[in-house]
Amino acid sequence: MNTLDKRATKILFDSFWKNGWIDPASRITTPEDFAYAKQKGLMFDALDISHDALVEQILLLRKQIPEEKPAAAFLSSFSAQRADWRSGIASWHFAAKLTAHDYLEKNAAGASPAQTVFRNAYTPHHCVICGAEREYQAEDLNVLNFERVKWGGVRHGELMYVLLDLQLLSQCDIPEPSAADVEIFRKILAEIKASAPKDQPGALRNRLTDIIALSKDQRSVLLEILAIIGVLKAQRADRPARGSGGDWMYVADWRGEDGYDAGAVSQYFARWGFASDEAVSPV
Repeated sequence: MNTLDKRATKILFDSFWKNGWIDPASRITTPEDFAYAKQKGLMFDALDISHDALVEQILLLRKQIPEEKPAAAFLSSFSAQRADWRSGIASWHFAAKLTAHDYLEKNAAGASPAQTVFRNAYTPHHCVICGAEREYQAEDLNVLNFERVKWGGVRHGELMYVLLDLQLLSQCDIPEPSAADVEIFRKILAEIKASAPKDQPGALRNRLTDIIALSKDQRSVLLEILAIIGVLKAQRADRPARGSGGDWMYVADWRGEDGYDAGAVSQYFARWGFASDEAVSPV
């Protein structure tokens, strides 16, 4: 599944988007179109799965996928124009933070909402450890894959998305990043370094237009992914948001003065020459 089938991609997109989100009541995908997109690996049957099975499958995928693969996919996504490849490194990171555990709700006896990296962990009727529900019935994976292919994912940190993302990444033969891919990432890091101390994520996102041809939303997701894997790491968590600050999640507290984390860059990308002593630590 290294090349996205054009017809199947159009079917997937037309199921959810037409100059904006299509009202669910108006969504129509013919059985013939669905069967075609499913055969091409872009649409899926609804999924029933329990919390325990969800966690178990993610942990298994985490063992099966080497760390170099999501990192290579992230870099290769630039020249290949594959936002879906960019997503996998964030899901792999979340999987690496996941441990085997029993379902536990926030309001259950003895449950303590400890700090967690996962979304929905503080939501009623979700596991306080990982944010998953106890049981999923007829879960729509297609909207998740639409968001993944169009933008690079929206629901990072939700285990259902982590599962789908890693399953699809595991099926891809990711090419070795090109010299052009590596250079693009170097330019992104240099742009981070050039940020003014009080720059918010939106200012950095705007400047990336000179480096890589991505949509505004794709650039936003790119910064969120860099925050998830620790490259864009906020040194403080009490900074007030201004303007569009509410649009961000994982990167919301980052400011230009934070620079980027040299250790995180080296952890994922040292194979392509990004050694920690060459990277720029926060100023």
